[in-house]
Amino acid sequence: MEDKQTSRLSRLTAILTMLLSKRLLTATEVAKKFNISVRTVYRDIRALEEAGVPIVTEEGKGYQILDGYKLPPVMFSEREAYALITSEQIIVCNKDASLVEAFTSAILKIKTVLKHSSKQKTELLSERMFIGKTLSYQVTTRCLLDIQMALTNFQAVKIAYTTVDGTASERTIEPFSIYHNAQEDWTLVAYCRLRQDFRSFRLDRMARVEILPEQFPPHQLTMRQYVEKYLQTKTDP
Repeated sequence: MEDKQTSRLSRLTAILTMLLSKRLLTATEVAKKFNISVRTVYRDIRALEEAGVPIVTEEGKGYQILDGYKLPPVMFSEREAYALITSEQIIVCNKDASLVEAFTSAILKIKTVLKHSSKQKTELLSERMFIGKTLSYQVTTRCLLDIQMALTNFQAVKIAYTTVDGTASERTIEPFSIYHNAQEDWTLVAYCRLRQDFRSFRLDRMARVEILPEQFPPHQLTMRQYVEKYLQTKTDP
């Protein structure tokens, strides 16, 4: 009986950590994570509520904790949070399973100190950033965090850009997605106002980056739709 109680206590603690680290948590996610029934998840959530945890239920969507609950004294800035999310995706590509598991667990705990609005932005960044299996450790860009900030805040960016043939130009773009692979450096997919279409821009070809105060409305396009429409990425030029 004691082992079962200890096991449930560990699970409740883990569920609380998940609630603190995510903007919205579904019963299905929890059930799958701990290999338990959804009905058991309901009981666990009720137990946390009875213990004083302010859990809000969004019908048909999931659970979240009231913003500000047990916020630790040490907070992360958005830039620091984005650096952690980027590191997480790089580590996940590592071939050592133990390193991946330990780092992922650490990141989950770190995310619990983020405010509700920051969780939403870091989740968006996680969905919009892709990293290949092989990374070069040579420093070739210095604007990744600025681009990430613009992407998650839907801010337009003015760049001084040099194309592969050496042509220099200034563009105003609307960041959409970021990726990195073995063949290319960090690359930004963005809506180019000059071309009036989506294009990809290598960050190492950006001589200057200026985040504009102007915000643009989120593009009504999912990553799946983008891939289907732009099977061959349009790189400028």
